[in-house]
Amino acid sequence: MKTTKELLGSRIKELRKLRGLSQEKLSEKINIDPKHLSRIEVGRGFPSLDTLERIAKALNVELKDFFEFSHEAKSSKELKEALNSLLKEADEEKLRLLIKLIRAVVR
Repeated sequence: MKTTKELLGSRIKELRKLRGLSQEKLSEKINIDPKHLSRIEVGRGFPSLDTLERIAKALNVELKDFFEFSHEAKSSKELKEALNSLLKEADEEKLRLLIKLIRAVVR
């Protein structure tokens, strides 16, 4: 099982890649050494709160987004539980959109 540091690091890496940024580019934006960012992403280093806030701003995400690990679930049961939890938060409009998306993916 991954540690919190490893989960956080892989989540930062995932979000960075989704934004199309290299480690060097993100490091430059947040004013840290690329080696430090690399250590954070592999779970060998832990960012300060200040650094974490700068990363969030550079990636245009909220701090809480770094701690959403439900997609890392191992079993089908865990994935369904995570999905059910998210569905409980959705309003009617979002539920209708989700039905359309799920139908498109499943078919």
